[in-house]
Amino acid sequence: MTTASHKIFSFHGGLYLDEHKSISTSKRIESAPIPAMLVLPLSQHIGAAAKPCVAIGDSVLKGQLIAKADGRVSVPVHASSSGKVIAIEKRHVPHPSQLKAECIVIETDGRDTAIETEQKGLANYHSLSTDELRQRIHDAGIVGLGGAGFPSHVKLKPNGHHIETLILNAAECEPYISCDDMLMREQAPAIISGLRIMQQALHAKNCMIGIEDNKVEAYAALQEAIGDSDDIEIVRVPTRYPAGGERQLIYSLTGKQAPSQGRPLEIGIVCHNVGTAAAVHNAITKGEPLLSRIVTLTGSGIPQPRNMHVLLGTPIDDLLEHCRTHKENIGRTMIGGPMMGYILDSTTAPVTKTTNCVLVTHQRDIKKPETALPCIRCGECADVCPVNLLPQQLYWYARSQEFDHIQDYNLFDCIECGCCDVVCPSRIPLVQYFRFAKTTIWQQERNKEKSDKARNRHELRLERLEREKREKRERHNRKKAALKKEPDQKEDPKKAAILAAMKRVKEKQVATHVSPSNTENLNAEQQSKIDEADARRAEQHKDKNGS
Repeated sequence: MTTASHKIFSFHGGLYLDEHKSISTSKRIESAPIPAMLVLPLSQHIGAAAKPCVAIGDSVLKGQLIAKADGRVSVPVHASSSGKVIAIEKRHVPHPSQLKAECIVIETDGRDTAIETEQKGLANYHSLSTDELRQRIHDAGIVGLGGAGFPSHVKLKPNGHHIETLILNAAECEPYISCDDMLMREQAPAIISGLRIMQQALHAKNCMIGIEDNKVEAYAALQEAIGDSDDIEIVRVPTRYPAGGERQLIYSLTGKQAPSQGRPLEIGIVCHNVGTAAAVHNAITKGEPLLSRIVTLTGSGIPQPRNMHVLLGTPIDDLLEHCRTHKENIGRTMIGGPMMGYILDSTTAPVTKTTNCVLVTHQRDIKKPETALPCIRCGECADVCPVNLLPQQLYWYARSQEFDHIQDYNLFDCIECGCCDVVCPSRIPLVQYFRFAKTTIWQQERNKEKSDKARNRHELRLERLEREKREKRERHNRKKAALKKEPDQKEDPKKAAILAAMKRVKEKQVATHVSPSNTENLNAEQQSKIDEADARRAEQHKDKNGS
């Protein structure tokens, strides 16, 4: 659907940057060869890491489950190709911390034999319920492929919120990165199919695709794939960084502001990436888990920049070698773009679900870092901040480690886009300060949570000990009271039996209407008769003795 008349809302700040995208879009997407070894991290997303369900020495097939999800915000990991598990150990992974992480290492056999799964693809997915769709997306291990890596099945559960609009993020605003652009050019029907599936899962009334106005070929391909549909709207947004930020794109398309520290679904909007939509299409209609993704290999250090379809777990070294990159010329390797990416300390690290770009800079293009100068309070950082923050104030509080005050200035609304770094005349690495502050605050909160749990356990223990003492004291008092009872108050079983028998006799007497006085008279008469009988026996005995 054409959107020439759609109103575009302009977000605050942003920058117009050199794109450097054409160097990697001149060729079609090509498939990277199967590597000799796959290194699959157990954590390739936001949330809990998956748990291995294979052991060293096991043979695995392509698409086989090798690690199960651990919790609601977690997804499973599958083998990207067939082979043998040779290690489950910590390896270098692409992460800003540069720390190693637990990985499953597979020695491939080159046959790429796929497993026969019970869950087949469905061309007609409309018969599936929303829960069944979400479960299949979860089982396929799909996460957001735009960079954040949030589990997709969680974002497809509105939790009681009514979803009015589903937005597909096709902006891809950061320089050098072009994997989404090429995906839209070559696989637009799969993207639209995935969009329809997610629309059904959310019961969204309408869909919008936000795409930067510099992506002419991708725009045309999406239009062709949509056809005459009137509930999907493609909207061109100005090519201004960071137009592809989730909150910036939502505001540009709808004029609505997502709540601070909240989620867009609270205003009836859910946003997904075009790569995620294509993965959802493959999972539902083909029954394929997420085993690969498109990666942009670009930069002055790569002789032949291109976009490649890469198996997850492929070492970056293999990709650089395939692109005829000379290692001696590499000055710096980054994951992601120059604005929000991070430096990779080892190219043995593998491609993961969130690896959208490998940016290699030639040694000759590496500039010596400039020494940061004092802040001159020029305010340029605030002018370009797309979230409308005050980076200058955040910097002062981060530098002085006043972490309570820094949160008053909405530190966690910062998307770390790097616009403030680019324009700062003093060359202060502002984003580094913000990341430091966020990490420290998160660590403090974790420590406080642990401390609170320990304190609660201690208080519960004291309460339990006090309760046990009180119960013991009450038992002792009851026993002591029992021992102080008078002897006649003690219950003797024999005496109780005698008293019960006497009671029964009295009750019988009352029943026969025999009064105590009558009983006494009766006893006197009987005694008189006995006396008379005794007297007669005595006389008879006397007479007998006399004779």
